Amino acid sequence: MPFNIRKMSGTTIHQFTSNLTIELADLYPEHEIRQFGKIMLEHVLKVSTTHLLMMNSEELSPQQLKDLSAIVEQLKKQIPIQYITGHTEFYGLDFIVNPSVLIPRPETEELVDWILKDQTQLAKKLLDIGTGSGCIALCLKAHMPNTTVTGWDISTDALSTAQANAKHLNLDVQFNQIDILNYLAEGNKYDCIVSNPPYVRELEKKMMEENVLSYEPHTALFVSDNDPLIFYRTIAQLGTQMLTTKGSLFFEINEYLEKEMTEMLCNIGYLNIECRKDINGRARMMKAQLG
Repeated sequence: MPFNIRKMSGTTIHQFTSNLTIELADLYPEHEIRQFGKIMLEHVLKVSTTHLLMMNSEELSPQQLKDLSAIVEQLKKQIPIQYITGHTEFYGLDFIVNPSVLIPRPETEELVDWILKDQTQLAKKLLDIGTGSGCIALCLKAHMPNTTVTGWDISTDALSTAQANAKHLNLDVQFNQIDILNYLAEGNKYDCIVSNPPYVRELEKKMMEENVLSYEPHTALFVSDNDPLIFYRTIAQLGTQMLTTKGSLFFEINEYLEKEMTEMLCNIGYLNIECRKDINGRARMMKAQLG
């Protein structure tokens, strides 16, 4: 049953947040509901987090309650809050997101942070393969303004979103439609190639949240159980022709395939292969250097 807006007339922000916790208790953990409430209120009231903290006792208008109620009904269908509001924050920047692109994750922020600390003084040309919303490419460009950054994706809808984000953030990144599995390396050379390609095996679907399975693009998530490293191997092989001397590859990886990734990169001829764990202790990031 939708929120009863009539009964909620005169509702303060604090009361709305309390009601939301009860309304969504069967679907989401409490900490996630609190986060939803913050995002919803900032979105509908168009205020900052700091401003919102000072508004707890203020009453919501009928229109605001109506807008919030509509969001609650979408949350009950387990539509991701980022798709509902159309925005998400990633590495301190505001990104446009929609169902054509994956919602950026915190572990990808950790990958961006590693690249920035490692490559800021080295990479003059950088390529992001499978750019999606453009979050990796655009964050790197924001912090490496003197680096030429390019993003590739096979999806025209994803590229439209990435281009919208570049305009929104006023950042100069070139985006191209490329099918990496059928790409023949040309003369362009890059000092750094980064990719967060599809890496979730079909057998791992049962471990995933329903809102991810129902709403996020499967082509950006899943690979077959028979060849889960297809994108990594293809990119690594292309890297032998596309990277400059001692150029670097950076990947976000499947935490269960660290050993297989390391062996694959070693066999192709990469050196200084390093895997890092994310904040939760999972093997999620890998760097390799062209020998």
